[in-house]
Amino acid sequence: MTNYMLFPSLVTKMLPTDYVGFTFFVGCMAMLAASAFFFLSLSQFDKKWRTSVLVSGLITFIAAVHYFYMRDYWAAFQESPTFFRYVDWILTVPLMCVEFFLILKVAGAKQGLLTKMIVLSIIMLVTGYIGEAVDRDNAWLWGLVSGIAYFVIVYEIWMGSASKLANAAGGNVLAAHKILCWFVLVGWSIYPLGYMLGTDGWYSGLHGLNLNIDVVYNIADAINKIGFGLVIYNLALQSQKE
Repeated sequence: MTNYMLFPSLVTKMLPTDYVGFTFFVGCMAMLAASAFFFLSLSQFDKKWRTSVLVSGLITFIAAVHYFYMRDYWAAFQESPTFFRYVDWILTVPLMCVEFFLILKVAGAKQGLLTKMIVLSIIMLVTGYIGEAVDRDNAWLWGLVSGIAYFVIVYEIWMGSASKLANAAGGNVLAAHKILCWFVLVGWSIYPLGYMLGTDGWYSGLHGLNLNIDVVYNIADAINKIGFGLVIYNLALQSQKE
């Protein structure tokens, strides 16, 4: 069995045609760079916004660590690192929900909103993992449950209490909230596409697109996690100027 200690040498032998491995490598470097940026910028913000920027850095740092392992797993086995990916998501996606709560605290967001968002995100991820790695024969059913949880999150931030709080806050908070909402609606929607590409169900016709599930996930992760952080960073920066 291949030893993990050999992974660095395997990575150095990555073929130039291995575009999947390339996206893992770029994802790892991009997440590390974003983490350094967010952490090093903390000193310029007051306590009100420092936690939000810190969480942005934690999201990308956690992702970078997991991408390091996922990159090596791919290099060693040429298989999708499903387990590592879902461990990453189970840590980072709830933190992205925390970001909504943190920016809406100025409008009086309560703990209940945070709990609801985190529980929904965990349901979305756990059922997704079961469908993709545990009970693949019923992947469509688990994907449906995961999708329902996702759409409840979308409703909450677009039309539910989170939306009302953002409208009450107005100004930069409302503008940032709307951008984050678009990330969830459009950016997160890439994940169900990856799920359907990697499992069988009524949607199996998508397999003919010849898209690699890991490429889809890697691009989505880079856009969503780094993009989320940059929106929070810009909000904190603009609020400092007021």
